[in-house]
Amino acid sequence: MPTDMNAEIRPTLKEQKQKMSTLLDQPASATGAADQLRATMAAVRLSFTWLGVRKTLTNQQKSEAAETFGAAADVLSAGKKLLDTCHPAFKAVTAVRGQVVAYVRRITLPYPEPGIRLLRQDDVQAFEVSLSSQRHELHQAVDELGRHYQYLVSTARERLGRLFNANDYPASLDGMFDMTWDYPSVEPPNYLRELSPELYRQECERVTARFNEAIQLAEQAFVEELDRLIAHLTERLSGQEDGKPKIFRDSIVENLTEFFQRFRHLNISSNQQLDELVGQAQRIVRGVQPQSLRDDQTLRQRVASQLAGVQSVLDGMLVDRPRRSILRRPAS
Repeated sequence: MPTDMNAEIRPTLKEQKQKMSTLLDQPASATGAADQLRATMAAVRLSFTWLGVRKTLTNQQKSEAAETFGAAADVLSAGKKLLDTCHPAFKAVTAVRGQVVAYVRRITLPYPEPGIRLLRQDDVQAFEVSLSSQRHELHQAVDELGRHYQYLVSTARERLGRLFNANDYPASLDGMFDMTWDYPSVEPPNYLRELSPELYRQECERVTARFNEAIQLAEQAFVEELDRLIAHLTERLSGQEDGKPKIFRDSIVENLTEFFQRFRHLNISSNQQLDELVGQAQRIVRGVQPQSLRDDQTLRQRVASQLAGVQSVLDGMLVDRPRRSILRRPAS
């Protein structure tokens, strides 16, 4: 686990300019929101070491496979599965990874650099505790997988036949599965200030643009998630199946409640319209219990109708582009 961690993101310089030629036009208030994001967030990067379970066939093997179909080997793409990933012990390992990824995405905001997310600085300590615990859980699952490893290799030998190659398999699973995380700096390096003031200025502009884009990405993620959650709930509350009200699980309401909590925790109030829509949706379902929606048809119809109104506005905030972006509206 990294021990030298830079969890701070310094505030932007006043003289920095916006460089937004690749982004939508934004109101002046967006710059303040980006500055707030930059001052209160830490960049975090999660990485996995993971045993590969698929391998491309050799040219000779592809030639043999192609002959079966009378095809040319150079137009055939083929691979082999080294281990049974459906085995409960293997599925337990991948389940931990899925839980870790979901947790990180839930507690962070997107950032326009691959592999990097933004974490509230005051969440860093809890983040460390949680990931350390999940890393321990991963190691326990890998240890359990290790007890079944030779059986999985033996099974693969039988299933792969002549495609089996013992060299594809490590002697043990030590070091084959792991997770690490660090806090990379996304600020311009200070040494550039002395070496090349102009280059340092350009880097400051680039970072400013990145945080403005991060604001846009965060809003986009919030709008799309809220739109999806409301669409799911209203679909289950509307109409009938086999002459009866549609069935839904309690989680369909609980997920919406969890979204409200996370939005308030991570939101930096960059878009007044989005804030108002989230507040409106929260008021509609506040105090509404899943069982009440099942028992009270009038309540069911009212909630569905009101949420549909919120969804129609959310849909209007999204525009079709090569990458879907939020159509920002200045606060009135």
